[in-house]
Amino acid sequence: MSKKKTITFVVILLILTNILTFGITNMATIKYKDRVIIPKTEYQQLSAAYEKYAKAVNLETYVKENYLREVDDEQLFEGQLKGLFQALEDPYSVYMTKDEFKDFTEHTKGVYGGIGVIVTPGDDNLITVVAPIEGTPGEKAGLKTGDKIIKVEGKEFTADNMDKAVKLMKGKPKTEVNITVLRKDKNGKNQYIDMNIMREEIRLVTVKSSLIDEDIGYIRITSFDELTYEDFKKELNSLMKKNVSGLIVDLRYNPGGLLDVCVNITDEFLDEGIIVYTESRNGERYYEKSTNKYTDIPLIVLINEGSASASEIFAGAIKDRERGLLIGNKTFGKGVVQRIKQMSDGSGFKLTTSEYFTPNGTNIHGIGIEPDIVVDLPEDVEEIGVDNLEQDTQLKTAIEKMKEIIKK
Repeated sequence: MSKKKTITFVVILLILTNILTFGITNMATIKYKDRVIIPKTEYQQLSAAYEKYAKAVNLETYVKENYLREVDDEQLFEGQLKGLFQALEDPYSVYMTKDEFKDFTEHTKGVYGGIGVIVTPGDDNLITVVAPIEGTPGEKAGLKTGDKIIKVEGKEFTADNMDKAVKLMKGKPKTEVNITVLRKDKNGKNQYIDMNIMREEIRLVTVKSSLIDEDIGYIRITSFDELTYEDFKKELNSLMKKNVSGLIVDLRYNPGGLLDVCVNITDEFLDEGIIVYTESRNGERYYEKSTNKYTDIPLIVLINEGSASASEIFAGAIKDRERGLLIGNKTFGKGVVQRIKQMSDGSGFKLTTSEYFTPNGTNIHGIGIEPDIVVDLPEDVEEIGVDNLEQDTQLKTAIEKMKEIIKK
């Protein structure tokens, strides 16, 4: 054998030896009688996992063996998963069972049976009304932004189990549900109000338009769901064909919805630039930008304390880009973004993964967006919009201001 062949043979032998040694010491699992010999690295991983979860396993075993009543294994397991998210102390991060996730996705699709109210976990750990949806049983019953739903069908609920309360409020149309609301009166005293509300099929008609004084267009958007952008485009095109000179977009009591739908609608009014950007804890940024195709028309946006999330993205972009005026009251102040994911078994979760910033780099979470012109509604106003223009001081101000802008 030549010297060259000998060296080649030795190198190959060394490589094979190393591969075999690595495989035997790190990957091989050997069974011997009632024992299993595993690689050291695998043992270390199993040992670390045991130490990490032993407490939970021991507690689960103790509960099953000693709790007064019989324990439902699936319910106990689902409870552990819910606890995982609750430990984050973030009201917007939630684990949902299969049924809960199904109910949740119904909202974004725009059709479900219930009373028509958008709720959120409050800082006081109570279920807080963001806004009743226009024209629904919840609005007709008198629910208001800021109300606290503390009981449903006589059962007490807090924000920790809000999903169960929401599920209970939903149901077949023409069936009744009883809720108890905690509301502050003018003097700051607690009022407890019982409401019997007849459920209806809620088809979220999220966009309505009107023509005011023959040359001012008015579009009200009550939420941003899967159908909203298509409906919005129809209403906008209809108004533009009537040669309106200015447009008022009403986002009052709009609790938000789908980010991509909001971005598409905002894009209709902005030239090329930033609409909003999100930033993760690692500093990773994702930008949503507008194109150069937009409707060039004077614009006023109505906002109030019930305008949240996606509504604030729209309002923030219009304000920062100096595209129009904001009139009304300060917005709700929700500036964090959730990722929604469905698991293979039908369950799912929402997890806060980033916070969003307006084009100028402002995060409004817990703060809200201030209007350019502050106008308060009368406390006893029962309806807003063109059908109650006499009492709707915010809309009246917007119309007056738009007329001034058009005349210039």
